[in-house]
Amino acid sequence: MLKRDLLKILKFEGHSEKIINVFKKIKREKFIPEKLAEYSYDNSPLPIGHGQTISQPSTIAFMLDQLELKDNLKILEIGSGSGYVLALMNEISKDSRIIGIERIKGLADDSRKLLEKNSNIHIINTNAFNGYEKNAPYDRILVSAAAEYINKNILDQLADNGIAVMPINNSIFKVTRINNQFHQTEYPGFVFVRLIE
Repeated sequence: MLKRDLLKILKFEGHSEKIINVFKKIKREKFIPEKLAEYSYDNSPLPIGHGQTISQPSTIAFMLDQLELKDNLKILEIGSGSGYVLALMNEISKDSRIIGIERIKGLADDSRKLLEKNSNIHIINTNAFNGYEKNAPYDRILVSAAAEYINKNILDQLADNGIAVMPINNSIFKVTRINNQFHQTEYPGFVFVRLIE
């Protein structure tokens, strides 16, 4: 599939113009193994090594829409993989501090090299099953692998009026924190790799 075909799919699915433009700008082929380059713009997950995958573009677009990104935020991504979503968020959310947590050293190292020109993106090689409390609170938290339940430790790291988007089993949950109350919406029908404790 060509990039223009993928962009047509995203437009048909009703994603915002801002989201479609960022998928147009960021080169997905940079974030997958070279031997898979011809599949870069297929609307499907692709392996990135170490038993991990880069998510389906339409799923990523849906999650980014739910995050309601704007400028000047502190953003945490748990399970940042090859760094593709970090690059997308950086393009949408200008002048933001973006922290990616990746437990697999090889992926963390490779993504750090890919994104080294972006001084506002910090990639940390550690396990963030319970979030990353060191830099909390965060305005936005994106979890890019599925857990079996909503982890309160992660939600506690959200700033007031913050938004967390996370896969739980085969659903995506959007959780908003308002006056220390958590409000959640479930969107079923997705498939993710598992978040490892």
